[in-house]
Parts: sequence; C-alpha cells; structure tokens
Amino acid sequence: MHRTSIATAVLLATAVIGVSVPEAVARPVDPVQRQLDLLVNSDGVPGALAYDGRATRTAGVADRETGRAMVDERGRIRLASDTKAFTATAVMRLVADGRIRLDDNAGRYVPQLAGRRITVRQLLKQTSGLPEYTALVDWTRPGTSEEYLALALAEKPVFDPGSDWGYSNTNYLALGMVIDKVSGVGFRAYIEHTILRPLHLDDTYWPAPGELSLRGPHARNYGIHPAAPEAGRVDVTELPGYEFGASGGLVSTPKDLNAFWDGLFGGRLLPHWALHQMTRDTTAIGGRDVYPAGSRYGYGLASIPLSCGGVYWGHGGDLPGNSVGGGRATAGRGTVTVYTTTWAAEGDSLRHLQAAVDAALCTRRR
Repeated sequence: MHRTSIATAVLLATAVIGVSVPEAVARPVDPVQRQLDLLVNSDGVPGALAYDGRATRTAGVADRETGRAMVDERGRIRLASDTKAFTATAVMRLVADGRIRLDDNAGRYVPQLAGRRITVRQLLKQTSGLPEYTALVDWTRPGTSEEYLALALAEKPVFDPGSDWGYSNTNYLALGMVIDKVSGVGFRAYIEHTILRPLHLDDTYWPAPGELSLRGPHARNYGIHPAAPEAGRVDVTELPGYEFGASGGLVSTPKDLNAFWDGLFGGRLLPHWALHQMTRDTTAIGGRDVYPAGSRYGYGLASIPLSCGGVYWGHGGDLPGNSVGGGRATAGRGTVTVYTTTWAAEGDSLRHLQAAVDAALCTRRR
C-alpha cells in the first residue's frame, strides 16, 4: 500500500470511531548544536566543539582518515592568540607588584625598541603601530625573539604610536621580552608560576623547542599550509608551537581555558583595580579584523556584544589548522570555549563560530 493510502485510511478511521491520533512531539533545536552542525555540514569544518562548563557538544570527527569521534573538553588544542590574554595578565601582575608601569617606554626593557616612543600600555592595547612579524618569518627554521622583532622593525610603522589601533602579533612578541627582562625567569616560566599553577591548569603547557606534535588526546588539524598553499587543505597538526611564543604558543584544553577565564574574572589572578584597567581602558574595534559591531579591545582582552544583552570578555585565536573563540559573559551568563579543527576566521564559518559562542552564553540556563 502506498503512503498516501495509509494516511487516508488513518484519517477515515479517526473520523468514524472518534479516535485521535497523537501528533509527534518535536524536540527543541539546540541552538549551539545547530551552529556546530552548520560549521561541519555547510562550511566544511572537519570537527567542532563547544564546552560551557556543564556540557560538551560536538560535530564532525577528530580525524578525517579514521572517522574517530571528536574529542571532548579534555582534548588538547593550540590556543593561538588566546595566549595573548595570559601574557597580558602576566604583565598586569608585574604592574600590580610595582615592577613596571604601564606608561614606561618599552625600550626601557627591550633594547631594540629604544628610541621609539612606544609604551607598555600601547603594546597591550595594540596601538603601537608595530608591523606584523609573522608574515616575515621563515618558519622552516627556528629563530629568536630578537630576530623576529628585528624583521618587524625593518618595516615602516603602520601608524604613529597611540594614533590608531592595529592588531599585530609583534606587540605581544615584545611584551614577552618585557616579561623576560623584568621577571628574570622568562615569560614561559613566569606565566606558569603566576597563572597556570595557581589555577591548576595541569593540561596547559608551553611546547618545548622543536616539539611539533600535541601531547595527550587531541583532534587532527587541517588547513592551508603557508609553505605549500598549492596543496590545498592538508593535515597541519604538527606545527612549531614553541616559535609562536608569547603571542600564540600555549597549548591547553577547553576545560582549562574556561577555568582561566573564570579565574581571571573571578579575581584569583589580579587585584580588582588591575582587572578593571584591562577592561576599561579600551578601543572601539567593531567592524575591524574579525570583530563584530560594538566590540572593544582592552589589554589582551576583547568585549563582544551578546544578542541577549551585555557582552562577553575573551579573545580569539586562529592558526591554519584551528580557530578558538569564547570567554566569560557578564551578568553571570557563564563561560564557553568553541573550537574548530580548521581555520574559521572569515565568512560563514566565522559567523557560525561566533553564533555558537553567543548561543551558549544566551540560552536560558537550566
């Protein structure tokens, strides 16, 4: 019997004997899962994840070849530019301890910047005008911070210090050198001592020199390799993470990253006035780089408006093989990390990633 015949028979039986046929109860659509599914099914992202402290939602796979299930909130991920929030927090720890001042000339701590009117505050706020160094580096061989900074300083400044805003990894490369000088132990050890250990971020680490792979459970990462763009999307899981330094070198997990945001904004890392300074001395950046209308940039932190009102504070991170978004929302709406296993920093993929963050923070919490 055809489907139409079956439906007709049911309707006739209902009319004759007065039996009602219960309607199917549609399950409500999870708005976060919907955005993750769009990333995978519409944008071609191999795998995506969202972790809000209570639940982990995933879409796609962790490995395209084996079809292995996507990792959970304990899977290792490269934080990329989310590292900047850790570096900025470490600088503010030094400020709070009276070891440096925000309006100190950066050349006081970084000899290569001597003679340039660039302050520590301008490095934090991305208002120094320093050119981007990452596009100038030969990533096939290791280099030093001094060598990388020299590449940027050989270029013409993008603008005069303090006259504009321009995102540049060079600012945080230089801040790492500031921490090196003032702490006496190097920025990696100082961040471990003042942030990672106090918050018990045991799955967060700095890659060792020459270390290319990720430790522990992790998804494979896919993207356009800058050294061979003609090959298309390839496996780029192995990268020289140590070389990304203070601007992008940390490896962590969604669980640990959420704990960092909660620890920072919960007052466990800095005195209140220092955190207030990081989030109040800001620049309007809506519509610039990857930031939507209404966004502002402070000290290694950005505020993004939420569709349900208020904002969330965090930072994004992008590499050829992954993107990370999220942070902690105002008004007690919670914390979330969204992660993709390929670069998702423009077009529909960026909108879907940002919408997943927004949905996780705005959905009514039960």
